[in-house]
Amino acid sequence: VQLVESGGGLVQPGGSLRLSCAASGFTFSSSYMGWVRQAPGKGLEWVSDIDSGGGSGYYADSVKGRFTISKDNPENTLYLQMNSLKPEDTALYYCGRVRGVLGHYDYWGQGTQVTVSS
Repeated sequence: VQLVESGGGLVQPGGSLRLSCAASGFTFSSSYMGWVRQAPGKGLEWVSDIDSGGGSGYYADSVKGRFTISKDNPENTLYLQMNSLKPEDTALYYCGRVRGVLGHYDYWGQGTQVTVSS
């Protein structure tokens, strides 16, 4: 199993970024996937999950209405569209394969850094 995140960077408050997660080594189309983040000096925070078909997304209250998770099964790629970014969204973002229960993962990527600052 390999998960490789990309798309992070420095953005001003109110800006947008789209994160990508390229997956390989497992049946992506049959897997629930998700995103978590870790801000400097803090623990992991669940951000969002999506079902295997890509039809249903689930979001933390802190990002609901601003972030959109999506899944391109033919391309084996997971996305996180982040709009109206806030300084408190600054974190290392990881994608993961959901294991059993939403918010629980058995494989992770290496992370991509998102910094929201003016």
